[in-house]
Amino acid sequence: MKLLSRIFSLLVMALVLQETAAQERVIWLDEIDPQDNYVQDWGRPEINRSVVGTPFSVKGRKFERGIGAHAISRMLFDLGGKAKSIRGLVGADDQNLFTTRLEFKIIGDGRLLWTSDVMQRGDEAKPFDVKLTGVDKVLLLVDMCDDEFMYDHADWLHVKFITDGSDVKSIPVWPKAVEKEAYILTPSAPAEPHINNPKVYGASAGADFIWSVMATGERPMKYDAKGLPKGLKIDKETGVITGKAVKDGDYKVRLTASNAHGKDSREVTIKIGDKISLTPIMGWSSWNCCRFDASDAILRRTTDIMHEKLHPYGWTYVSVDDGWEAAARNADGTLPANGNWGDMKELSDYMHSKGMKFGIYSSPGPTTCGNFLASYGHEYIDAKTWADWGVDYLKYDYCSHTQVEKDSSEGSIRAPYDLMAAALDSTGRDIVYCVGYGAPRVWIWAPDAGGHHWRTTCDITDHWNVVQAIGNCQDVCAASTAPGQYNDPDMMVVGHVGGGWGVEKHPTLLTPDEQYAHVSLWSLLTAPLLLGCDMELLDDFTLSLLTNREVIAVNQDELCAPAVKKVVANGQIWYKPLADGSIAVGCFNMDPYFVLWDQNDGEAMQHRMYEFEIDLAELGINGAATVRDIWRNADEATGVNGSYKVSVPYHGVKFVKITPEKK
Repeated sequence: MKLLSRIFSLLVMALVLQETAAQERVIWLDEIDPQDNYVQDWGRPEINRSVVGTPFSVKGRKFERGIGAHAISRMLFDLGGKAKSIRGLVGADDQNLFTTRLEFKIIGDGRLLWTSDVMQRGDEAKPFDVKLTGVDKVLLLVDMCDDEFMYDHADWLHVKFITDGSDVKSIPVWPKAVEKEAYILTPSAPAEPHINNPKVYGASAGADFIWSVMATGERPMKYDAKGLPKGLKIDKETGVITGKAVKDGDYKVRLTASNAHGKDSREVTIKIGDKISLTPIMGWSSWNCCRFDASDAILRRTTDIMHEKLHPYGWTYVSVDDGWEAAARNADGTLPANGNWGDMKELSDYMHSKGMKFGIYSSPGPTTCGNFLASYGHEYIDAKTWADWGVDYLKYDYCSHTQVEKDSSEGSIRAPYDLMAAALDSTGRDIVYCVGYGAPRVWIWAPDAGGHHWRTTCDITDHWNVVQAIGNCQDVCAASTAPGQYNDPDMMVVGHVGGGWGVEKHPTLLTPDEQYAHVSLWSLLTAPLLLGCDMELLDDFTLSLLTNREVIAVNQDELCAPAVKKVVANGQIWYKPLADGSIAVGCFNMDPYFVLWDQNDGEAMQHRMYEFEIDLAELGINGAATVRDIWRNADEATGVNGSYKVSVPYHGVKFVKITPEKK
């Protein structure tokens, strides 16, 4: 009897197991339709290959299926509480150029279920088997681990969901943006003159000097500068200061601008010595709107528009990016411009006559990022050519140098930048030097390699997830910020952009609130302010973003203090001290890992305001203070003690200046 009972129990168990197996369903990650719901901050997720299109390979081991991603990457799935588990492996793909840090995370309904911990290229693929019982939505996340994220090629390998027979579908990570009318906060400039020059300017003795009195107000205007170093003079009709300073020293100079409505003056310090670019450069580069189609005519028109509308606020540089180069060098080794260009010296002379400056592009490898001739083996020849043309700025991208260097060590990466720095120095011309895109953790060594600023990130695009991911990680490198040395989080993506990314030119995809946040953060970061928009399509809203004198003053503050980030409930608070003793503070509604867990809440949340509280003691202010709205150029509160609360729109900012009141 016991034997029959045992046999019966085994039969029942077998039937249950059979029924359970029949109910189970295996759904492979690479078979789920992403429907453009996968979001990452470089490239597109690739099915059954790495993010750069190569077969999966992790520490030499090959894999056939999965998703090739890149940090930061997010994939959100609706399970409906019907999934049982998710299984697979993860790893840093061998096609990473450098050994960077990344971390895989599986998050269910807002709760961390599993993490790979920090991984690097060369680590073994790491398996996982995570229970999903009762989980409604699950997020597959790749984090960049706050080092830098240009080469975090991350693989989800042989990943499968086990469900009770139900489906798994991808859903949006973020809500579709609600359209919002642009709103202008920047007050109109008065008819009276107002000088906007930074309080300090650096140049070398014996080098060509080009600077202007930059003032808003009704034209015509007269200019003057008292106390200029010997060898310099001002054109009182244009305000352009030129010449060659004779002797090193700090010179207190009184700039003045006058018109029919009045007069303004400002004392500045011109430092003649061994440091230039004492505040970040402000200008325009051709890439984001022109790609390889920039030309002499486009740069001249851009110069004219910027001189009229932006130069009075400090915008000065006009640069051609990749694609200016001819197909072959001359017999003497010099590299001429291609047919889109006339005489480059005449072009720079035209810019200089207006007080504007000319920038150019190259790479330390055999070819540029766009596969044009670069400077490898011709560094001194190219530097002399550019100096003869009157170039004032060089962007030097890392592209293709891996073809000729012995390894990817820091020393091998840095060597060509040291070489070009020496070549530029040999010309005797003041040329601002950008250690360009492509080198990891560049902020550690670029100052000693002669750089004035250096790209800290991958290329920016006009997608909020990219803008905020780039901005969020700048605290990692903030400590390297100082006069003459700046972290460069890439160009600002306001106005009409897109040509450089291989897509049709279009108004930026950022909402008005996101654009205010974007410009505010770049200002707080003491970042180079480089535009990529089409100047001929400059609208009133974009112009208002670029011509707020108090926002610009935060960026151009002579202290050049590093910004500090504090993560809070609704986003981040960034702040930095200013030379006048005040503190600039930005409260940002931003979080790179935000996930729309409630898919019905997407529109409503975009109409909410989010509260932030600024602790004055954390800013070093222990008494009463005045709070000023920087965008509106107006005091908002006086006698503030302890803390100050502000409301911030979705993906927006509240940008204030807090000044201790005298006792």
